[in-house]
Amino acid sequence: MLSRQFVRENPEEVRDALAKKGVDADLDRILDVDEEWRELKRKGDDLRHQRNEVSSRIGRLKQEGEEEEAQEAIERSQELKSELEAVEERADELESELERLLLTLPQLPADDVPVGADESENVERRREGFDDLRDLPEEVTPHYDLGEELDVLDFERGAKVSGGGFYFAKGDGAKLEHALVQFMLDVHREQGYSDVFPPIPVNSKSMEGTGQFPKFVEDAYRIGDVNEADYEDDDLWLLPTAEVPVTNMYRDEILLSEDLPLKHQAYTPNFRREAGEHGTETRGIVRVHQFNKVEMVNFVRPEESEERFEGLVAEAEEVLERLELPYRILEMCTGDLGFTQAKKYDIEVWAPGDDMEDGPEEGGRWLEVSSVSNFEAFQARRAGIRYRPERHESAEHLHTLNGSGLAVPRIVVAVLEYYQNEDGTVDVPEALQPYMGGQEVIEGHEKVGESALGSGEK
Repeated sequence: MLSRQFVRENPEEVRDALAKKGVDADLDRILDVDEEWRELKRKGDDLRHQRNEVSSRIGRLKQEGEEEEAQEAIERSQELKSELEAVEERADELESELERLLLTLPQLPADDVPVGADESENVERRREGFDDLRDLPEEVTPHYDLGEELDVLDFERGAKVSGGGFYFAKGDGAKLEHALVQFMLDVHREQGYSDVFPPIPVNSKSMEGTGQFPKFVEDAYRIGDVNEADYEDDDLWLLPTAEVPVTNMYRDEILLSEDLPLKHQAYTPNFRREAGEHGTETRGIVRVHQFNKVEMVNFVRPEESEERFEGLVAEAEEVLERLELPYRILEMCTGDLGFTQAKKYDIEVWAPGDDMEDGPEEGGRWLEVSSVSNFEAFQARRAGIRYRPERHESAEHLHTLNGSGLAVPRIVVAVLEYYQNEDGTVDVPEALQPYMGGQEVIEGHEKVGESALGSGEK
């Protein structure tokens, strides 16, 4: 969140950021509440000063035997007390409102972020891996068809068990997901990351700390939605990303300068309601309600965050480079920048199984597999995460950054489509073969049950 002092002293800069990000927030109300709150604080200080003076007079008047004047002073002290209580009550109400309103203000975009209205004005920085593409089948089968043909993805049974937007990865499909997770974790360990395995349920305070709440509460899965009476004492949500628990590990704590930079990685399943509500992307596993992901979270000194941002991009890219998957880097313009981010790059892998207008010349489509974000002090201020530059110095808010390293289902999509062969089998990327017991090819499995039989064989 933005500090109230910053908002008070830089209203036009905040107003400009709201316009650039396309966020509707009542800045005028925030300024009015802040002004009234400050006026009440001044009034409260004046009333306390007056009451202290009157209290001093009461004792002196009693010593001097001035009982009538002492009684008048006591009555005046009680009047001042009542006045002060009313002022403090109103100030507390305004304080709560101000804190709530400040949560609706987004992070300011960094100065070098391109200005644009929406995703159509994002800037492609570069493409990698297109100079030496592997030979693809004349017609690449989309992952959702190929996955069912090989019986490594099962959408019908996933929907039966959990509803739309869920799937089973089976046999070599499950092995591929496990292999990708372990491979990614190993890559990031080499890059200096320490492992964290966090709780999957998180509380509202944690969701607020990283900026998911209050803005994105409708996208979250609450534990206890079915029968809230059974869960009235719980304040728990299924995490939408490991960013939430890992960042909030240090909520309301003070770290030391020598602790930084801190680089944590976490594998978790993730849960989001919004997935699967985007037309044609509901097919397959591009947008699902539950998905596996490895997340990288960094805590750094403010002066190091810009350099660390570039390093984080490179660390996410290395996974794609080792898998030899083609990809591109997009910089988000102001209108497509998230609520919490000062700067963000998306890393998009190329999946050749569907022809889409925004794909490369070879056809196919782009799938976002990582969003690398610099939040500067925005999350740290919301979550109360600070550090001491020196042990004798006052604590300051540090900077947080994160990036997926990477989102697993979309990498599965890219592997099934890019490493697909003419006969319908799929080569296992060389970097993954040790994680799949040396397996080089996914050939598929025999389907199980009567549904696998032709209509004349039942």
